[in-house]
Order: sequence, then C-alpha cells, then structure tokens
Amino acid sequence: MNINDTFRYTNIPLPEDILRTLYSGEYDRTIRLIDMQLSNDSITQEYRNSLVAHREMIRRVPNDYPFTRKEAIEYAKQRVSDFTEEEFDSYVDTSMVKYIYLNGEARYFERFFDSLCKSFPAFSERAGVQFAGAESALKGSSGDILLEECIRKMKENGSMTNRIRIRASVKVKDECFHKGMFVRVHIPVPASCEQQGDICIEKIFPEGGMLSDENSLQRTVCWEEYMTENHEFVVEYSYLYTAKYTDTTFLTETTTDIYDNEYTKEEYPHIVFTPYIKNLAQKITEGINDPIEKARAIYDYITLNVKYTFMPSYFSLENIPENCAKSLTGDCGVLALLFITLCRCVGIPARWQSGLAAEPDFCGCHDWARFYVAPYGWLYADVSYGVAAVRLNNEDRRKFYFGNTDSYRMVANNAFQADFEVTKMHWRCDPYDNQTGEIETSERGLCFDEYIRKKEVILCEEIQ
Repeated sequence: MNINDTFRYTNIPLPEDILRTLYSGEYDRTIRLIDMQLSNDSITQEYRNSLVAHREMIRRVPNDYPFTRKEAIEYAKQRVSDFTEEEFDSYVDTSMVKYIYLNGEARYFERFFDSLCKSFPAFSERAGVQFAGAESALKGSSGDILLEECIRKMKENGSMTNRIRIRASVKVKDECFHKGMFVRVHIPVPASCEQQGDICIEKIFPEGGMLSDENSLQRTVCWEEYMTENHEFVVEYSYLYTAKYTDTTFLTETTTDIYDNEYTKEEYPHIVFTPYIKNLAQKITEGINDPIEKARAIYDYITLNVKYTFMPSYFSLENIPENCAKSLTGDCGVLALLFITLCRCVGIPARWQSGLAAEPDFCGCHDWARFYVAPYGWLYADVSYGVAAVRLNNEDRRKFYFGNTDSYRMVANNAFQADFEVTKMHWRCDPYDNQTGEIETSERGLCFDEYIRKKEVILCEEIQ
C-alpha cells in the first residue's frame, strides 16, 4: 500500500491519552506516544495506518502556526494602524483567525491577516491590500469587470471559449540540492474533460518527461532524474476551455448518460456522512423533493453563511467538510468538499474538479464541484466564487456560479484523493489534490518550503 493511502484510515481516532497531549500542544510527546503504539505488534493494520498518517500530520502542524498572540497583533498593527487587541480576539472567537496550542501557548495561523483582507472588503481597504485574481477582486476593478463581461457573453451567446497557454515549473531550492540526488517530479497538466479540449503539450524540459494519459484522474508530466546540477523542470501547454451557459431556473434535457454510483458514496477520510452532516443535509433540504432544488438549497446555504478563510495545509486537516460546516469558514477546496458531501448525503451525485484559475494577468490554484441531475447531466457549482459574489453584494453572480463556471480555468484533476499514474513513493505535499507540483527524493517527499513553484498565463484570448 502506498503511504499516502494511510490517510483513508484517519477516521480511526487516536486514543484519549494521546488526544489530551495533542490538544494541550505537547507535540513532541504526542509523537512519542504514537511511536509507542506503533511498536505494539498486536494492533490491527487499520489502526497502524491511522497512527502512521496522524504522526506525520502532527509533525507538520506547527509550521503553519508561527505567531504568538503578541506577534500576531503586532503584525496586524504594522499593516492597519488602528487595529486593536479586542478586534483580534473577536476574529479568533468567530474562527476567522485560526490557532493551535504549542507547549501550552496559543500560536496563530501564518495567513490570518490575508484571510481578514480576503473576507472583509472594508478590512482590505483599511490594510490597502488587493489580491490578484478575479475571485478576490473588489467592485469595479479589472477582475470584477472581467467576470461581468464573461458572464454577459455566456448568457448572450450560450458559451464562451478561451485559448489559454500556461508555463509551469518547479525547482529544488539551492539549499536543499546536492549533486547526484535522485528526484521524482510531478507537474499538473490539462486533463480531458467536457469543457476542455485541443490540449497540446508545447514544451517539456528536460526532455523525457513521462506524460500521463489525458483521462488520468490527476494528470501530470513526471520526470525521474539523478541531478548533476540544479535546474527547473518546465512544462508549457495550451488548450481550449469552453464554458457553456446553463440557466438553472429553466433547464432542458441535455443527456441520457448515467452516472457512476461512486459519486453518491462516502469517500474516507473527508467525504463522510457523519451524524452532524446527515442532520445538516436533512435540515437544508427539508420539504424539497426536486434534486436540482436540493442542490440549490445546499449551494445557497454555504454561499450565504460561510466566510472565506485561507487554510493550513490540507495534509494536516481532519474531517474537512464537517469542520467547515461547524466553523462556517474555509477556502475554495473546503467549500467544494462541503458541497460535495452534503449533496451525496441526500443522494445527489457530486464530484471534485480542480486546477487553476487562468486569467490574462493571473494564474492561481482553484477547486470547485460538479453535481449530476438527471436528465440534465453534470452541472457545476463554484461555491468559492459564490461566496466572493456575496462579498460584493452581487446576487446575479452568486446565482450564476450555481450551474456554471467562467471560461478562465484549467482542469488538471477530476477526482479528489486520486493517485498519480507514476506513483509517488513517499508523502505527498498534498495527498488529495495537485495544482502546483510535487517533488520527492529517494529518501522522502519534499515539503512545499523546500522547492520553488511557478505558474504563469502566457496567452489567454477569446475564440469568437
């Protein structure tokens, strides 16, 4: 079994004594106690898998929480002069600022300030911060106008097609490189899917990269090399992305396809029908019989109630959908997982899709969902863009992203938690998704802070 498959067993909980040390922030002791459990030959293989995954998750958690309370408040004050301790505490109380305990002291998430700027336009103005990308755009900005024009054209013409070319690369940081080291490198590339075609791999450097089949669930180009000198691994690709407009208030029959039953099932460790998820799904869809309206009710609930927050590495997160449903916070992937889980819980097939937001002057990671309603076929739900529309008080845009995506996308992944065609032998940086690439040596998988990831849109033009 590949070591990344151990994550499927993390729903087997840790014993109470280990959880107590973990929650008090005694991370070294927690790992020591797990090692004692692992030395016991009588435990089941399933429990052993859970311990192995939890051990690595716990080992990585502190890296995402560098700030003490004093440091976090000072960091915010340096950027917003009138920021107060009381304001900070109010954001902590509403889960907008995430924290852990480390050796008895509260430590705060490294991107807490970015989350406040992302979720609250007024705070963003106080900080003088504007993120790149249309999803984060303020009202009247170029990104806002880009989406408005795209949506208008899709409604008028029925679709919009862009030809997009992207250059992506990864490189081991010089301080982590040594001559003769073996590396296995994966970079995501466009996969075959309904909205994406005419895929052309324009350049692979170095030559000899192994290209996955277009139908791979997580498609990559992969290199294996003993490196005599440090260099970039590069792929350039182009493709056509066609976003068709679907008016979900007036649907017509579009397909006789059937869906795979796997898209209504649980998928451990995250897409799980816990009692809380079951009760929430039932409450949201109570009295609704039409599947499309059930899906719409779920989308409405999430977009109108959840605030966007940047998240720690998914590697270290447990039960992502339920924690989002309880804290009412999350990023694009978290929101998509909650939508997928709630849909499946009420019998609506739903699945993952992810890759990049690829705009003329921006390239960023992004996740969204698809759901199936007979006889209309597979539709889209971009919950994160829906939440962004709520921030701008743009109700028409919020409604658009139930059933649709815009035409500024690249799809590399058509499944959550799928393996690569050329399997990684060691821990992945992200065991569930792949948007910027992975590198491993013969000894271990490298962490994100050990290699450089770049991606840029070289061409993005509308095809009339």
